[in-house]
Amino acid sequence: MVAIDAPAPATSGRAGKPAGESAGSVSAHAKPAHALATPLREVGSFFAMALDTAVALATTRFAYREFVHQCWFVARVSILPGLLLTVPFSVIVTFILDILLSEIGAADLSGAGAALATLTQTGPITSVLVVGGAGATAMCADLGARTIREELDAMRVMGIDPIQRLVVPRVLALTLNAFLLNSIVCIAGVVGSYFFAVNVQHVTPGAFADSLTTLMGLSETVLCFLKAIMFGLAAGLIACYKGITVGGGPQGVGNAVNETVVYTFVALFVINVLVTGVGVGATK
Repeated sequence: MVAIDAPAPATSGRAGKPAGESAGSVSAHAKPAHALATPLREVGSFFAMALDTAVALATTRFAYREFVHQCWFVARVSILPGLLLTVPFSVIVTFILDILLSEIGAADLSGAGAALATLTQTGPITSVLVVGGAGATAMCADLGARTIREELDAMRVMGIDPIQRLVVPRVLALTLNAFLLNSIVCIAGVVGSYFFAVNVQHVTPGAFADSLTTLMGLSETVLCFLKAIMFGLAAGLIACYKGITVGGGPQGVGNAVNETVVYTFVALFVINVLVTGVGVGATK
């Protein structure tokens, strides 16, 4: 019988080491770089779209009809949820503050605490939570559906810029509605706190009204509306970016909507911390 020798295993440059191991180790070392490049590419694409939006707003014709339509849509879906959300928040804050102030014998300053909490935190945050949760998600779903139907590609073929026609009106509509909704929410929060403090905790009405401007001035009010504008602008840019870059069919649209909510809320809290810190330092 003739003995047939088994083929020797393939080796790389180092003896006794399979060739596949070297390629596997290279791909393993390449994975972290690829994982880091993907989010960086997304961030770069987002800021590129934001820059294109600013350029389109300043240099091209504005789509007024689309802007009015989007403003009415966001206002219709945001006003009632905003009112229903801000009143409980304001009442809870007023209740806790009144207990603390009563313990130190300063219940007449209830209005100052209610105004400070509502205008600096509750109002802007409630506004963007409603705008981001209702208006921004609907805009993302609409743009995502247009993207997977290749409507945006068709617009580009016809020489129509989707940024100018679709993105700019939606971003400005969310920004304007966040600004206007902040006014309504702040008024509703202060009025709700007044009725709760006077009727439930028996605070003197005149003392509540007189102390409203004790801690709140023009600078704090301007900071409140600046927060609302920045929140609305961030929510609009995130929603439009996720909508026009969606992929993967209908499931991808659903994932983009979910990501819009998460990223909007994360951006809300980051911007809130930064603007509050800068504003407090500037008003000292």
